Amino acid sequence: MSRALSSPERVSESTRLRIDEAVRVTGYTPNQSARSLRQKTARTILVALPDIGNPFFSAILDSIEREASMRGYGVLVANRFSAEDSGRRMRDYFLSNRVDGLLLFDGAVDLAQLMLLTGDPTPVPLVVVCEQIAAAPFHTVRTDNCYAAECATRYLIELGHLRIGHIRGPVNNVLTGEREAGFRKAMGDAALTVREDWLFWGSFDMDAGYAAGLRFAALKDRPTAVFAANDESAIGFLSALHRHGITCPGDVSLVGFDDLEIAAHTQPPLTTMRQPREALGRIAAGALIDVIEGQRKSRLPMNMVLSSELIIRDSTARAPALFEAALMLPHA
Repeated sequence: MSRALSSPERVSESTRLRIDEAVRVTGYTPNQSARSLRQKTARTILVALPDIGNPFFSAILDSIEREASMRGYGVLVANRFSAEDSGRRMRDYFLSNRVDGLLLFDGAVDLAQLMLLTGDPTPVPLVVVCEQIAAAPFHTVRTDNCYAAECATRYLIELGHLRIGHIRGPVNNVLTGEREAGFRKAMGDAALTVREDWLFWGSFDMDAGYAAGLRFAALKDRPTAVFAANDESAIGFLSALHRHGITCPGDVSLVGFDDLEIAAHTQPPLTTMRQPREALGRIAAGALIDVIEGQRKSRLPMNMVLSSELIIRDSTARAPALFEAALMLPHA
């Protein structure tokens, strides 16, 4: 029975059918732990997250688990690999034979430690997800953050907004830089000024968005639109607007990034860039298992870039007539 279940192509069709019926009747399931010991593999992949509490990761984790399960693998989740102990903790997972490969969502993990982990003589299969680690030869599955941010900003410009602010992510974060670069490119292409007092530092959470909203409310000269680097920041920003009697989109239009489940249920519902989170998890897990099982023959690192989609809801509107009319005025 064991051979028939693990390698069905090695037994006859009649034998396989009899064993399938026996499995159905008895409810037999294979012992994955025993199989792992025999094969000297864990049949498990490690998912390393920077913040397991971030709702952005929920749909991704669900699709990773589904894809891994379909291919006979379990999933182990590790949270917050700090730079100081990242190398030691990851080595412990692999040396103890608990996992066969790594899906890494945290671009802040020490690159030198990753290079040791993935180098000879026993390289650990690794796929980096969502973030790209500069100058690193790792397989990567991500979205085009720069272009998506450019699209979000360009949409605001198409609505007639000439005065646009931006809520950034954390300092020195890869995604922060890519999304700000896209924002600046759209502004530059439209010959619009990026004002430093309309750029608000954040940390990809609601508290930072709320703080940005308080700073926005204190401005004497405000932008008519804001692009937030993620939905949580945008939602916190909305909360601060409500507290100060500032209407959205009447006084300011707002675009987020990610399309979290809650984005459709804010007041007003949030216009945002939808990241294909289910596809990110499914493709990344499949790619990692392909590497583990030796199905990927090319030595060149894979770099798969998925597209985001603009989801238009009620947090955006045409620019106020005063500023829209400025488009028609001759420039000095």
